[in-house]
Parts: sequence; C-alpha cells; structure tokens
Amino acid sequence: MHDIRLVRADPAAFDAALARRGLPPASAAILARDEARRAALTALQERQARRNALSREIGIARRQGADTAAQEAEAARLREEMAALEAEAAAAEREQTELLEALPNILDPDVPDGADEGANKVLHQHGEPREFPFPPRQHFELGEALGLMDFAAAAKLAGSRFVVLRGALARLERALGQWMLDLHTREHGYAECAVPLLVNDAAVYGTGQLPKFAEDLFRTTDGRWLVPTAEVPLTNLVREEILPEAVLPLRLAALTPCFRSEAGAAGRDTRGMLRQHQFTKVELVSVTTPEASAEEQERMTRCAERVLTGLGLAWRRVVLSAGDTGFSAAKTYDLEVWLPGQGAWREISSCSNCRDFQARRMNARYRPKDGKGTAFVHTLNGSGVAVGRALIAVMETHQQADGSILVPEVLRPWMGGVTEIRPGA
Repeated sequence: MHDIRLVRADPAAFDAALARRGLPPASAAILARDEARRAALTALQERQARRNALSREIGIARRQGADTAAQEAEAARLREEMAALEAEAAAAEREQTELLEALPNILDPDVPDGADEGANKVLHQHGEPREFPFPPRQHFELGEALGLMDFAAAAKLAGSRFVVLRGALARLERALGQWMLDLHTREHGYAECAVPLLVNDAAVYGTGQLPKFAEDLFRTTDGRWLVPTAEVPLTNLVREEILPEAVLPLRLAALTPCFRSEAGAAGRDTRGMLRQHQFTKVELVSVTTPEASAEEQERMTRCAERVLTGLGLAWRRVVLSAGDTGFSAAKTYDLEVWLPGQGAWREISSCSNCRDFQARRMNARYRPKDGKGTAFVHTLNGSGVAVGRALIAVMETHQQADGSILVPEVLRPWMGGVTEIRPGA
C-alpha cells in the first residue's frame, strides 16, 4: 500500500515511478478521490459544529419557554446531511483504497529499467557449470530411470504438476529441507517457526496476494487460503502490532509445503518438478527498521547463497529489472543455479525488500528507541531455498555416467551416511 501523502506531495514523481513498471498514470484518479473524501469530511465537520451550536440554542430556548420548531427542523436536516456526507466520505475512501491497493510497490532507484526478465542484470557468479564426459540428463530422466520419481502415480492421485518421490529421493528431499533449516537457524540467526498452512483473507491481503492475485492461490470451501509460501504467515505475525525497536531485526524461518495454482504458467515447464502445484520451501522473513532494510536484504541473500555453495552448485546473483520485479517488492535479487540437464540457468531463490509496502497493508509498526511516536517497519522475504528445485539441481549437477547421483557431503548426516543414490535405493 502507498502513502497518500507521497502522492499528494509529488504526483508527477508517483506517476513516473509507475511508468517504470509499464503502468499508466494513476495520481489524478487517486487525488480526485482524496479531494472528494476531504471535502466531504470538511463539510461534515462544519455541519457537526452547526449542530452542536443548535443543541445549545435549543437548550436555552426551551429553558426560556421559546418556540424551537425551526431550530429542531434545521437540526433534523443537518442529521440527514451528515449521514449523507459520512457515506460520501466512506465511498471516496473506499474507492481511493481500491485504487492504491491495486498498484505495485515503488521500485528502488538502482533497479534496472526494462520490460521483462531480458533486462535483468547478473551481478556475480560463483563456480563454473560442470563439464560432463557424457550427455547430462534432466532430473526427471534420472529420477524415472532410478525408479524413485513417479509422475504417473501422482497424476492418478491429483492430476498434473504433482510428483511422488520414493526411497532415497524422498529421503534426499527431506534431508535438503532439514539441512537448510538447521543452517539458517543455527548459523544465520533465524528463529524457527511452525506456522498454519491455511490463512485468512487478511493475511494474504497483508502480503499483497489479494485482491489482485487471487487466481494464483488455492482457496478452501470455508474461505481460507492454502499458503503459496510461508512468507504469508511469517510476515503476518507482526500484523497490527507495535514492536519495540530493541527486538528488531526480527528474523524468522519456516520449512513448509507451499501451494500455487500456476494459473499463468500454462504450457511452461510441464515436464518434471520445476513448476508444481505443491512444493516444499524454506522461507526467510526479516522485519526491521527503514534504515537497516537495504543491508538486511544483502545479508538475507548471502544466507541463501550459502546454501547453494554448500551443495556444490554453480550459481549466480541477478537483480531483477523493473518489469520483472514482483508486486510487493521494491527490489529483488534472484539466485539462479545451473541445471546441466537443461543447459540453462534457473531461478531457485528470490530475496526481496518490500520496504513499508506490506507493513502499511498490515498496519505493522515499531516504536523508535527515543519513544517518539511510531513508524512502519520494513519487511523482507527470501527463499532459503526452494527444496524441490534444490533437489533438481543436486540431481543434475551430481549425476554420474551410470545414472547414479552423488550425495553432497553436507547432506550425508541426514541421509544416514549414504554417499550415492542408485536404482532401487
């Protein structure tokens, strides 16, 4: 959500910020509703003042035995006008809110201009893609040959974009999630949380999925939403709270299933596990002060990078362009891993600074150390990382000529000491 004071102060700058995202000007429509709301409230205050004065006049007149019929008629008319003005102000505020809540966050100045992912900028790369003495296979070819990855069984149970993992691959996926969560909580200072997988309207509104992106979510028959990411419940823990500055930064982590309808992904990544309706992810969320949020984003991204380095993967950090940055984010770093089977870099983590955009929707504030008033917190979220995509990257990067897969050393304690996965494992 945007601060209406910023729109009032510089409408041209607000429209220019929207133009970076390829959106038309919106300030005139917003300010028209704002003016209507303020005019209605001013008129309401004037009539309230007159009504209060009339009440005093009527009281005096009654004590003096004077006729008050005219004054009472005026008071009745004022009540009707006040009710109409209250409705007018509420309607204008509702229309103004609907306009504001549909607009994405203002981008940081250092976000590259550009209409889509083609304008994303690679900042640095860690490691080189592995060279193979044999043609590398994609993860689903490896998994099916091992007899441990079954898309047909999943389709029988739930339809497309699901998978059944068996044996050592199921254990490897579990090992990845457990190792990542332990890494972030024990070494990176995030507090582990177990959160609901079903949330209410206010929660998905607070992080920006509603009202614009409802079709991307799964909804239950009782009106709750399956979480598309643990960002939603973790971030909403501070909704409608006023935190003391001393507790910031608040760093939270959760390992959860995630559910997405993939409504806009028809025909994309239909083979394999890259784009599933259900997947597992370690999510990182930070809540901090405005002054600290830029460095917190750098820190969070380094935490996610540590995962990829530990797994022996080639990866790179990319800053997303204006046209590729998500709705709630002011700036996003994507981490991409090299998938040898695809011969392509694919996103495995996004780390975003939302500044006060989500906090305004959630009314999440903090009280500065000097105790003077309150201010909106800044919220950040990042994948630490997507477990299914990490599984894909590990399988394709560490595959052997015979179709077996070497288990990265960091995962072996969670695999009972298993060093490689072979057919029937």
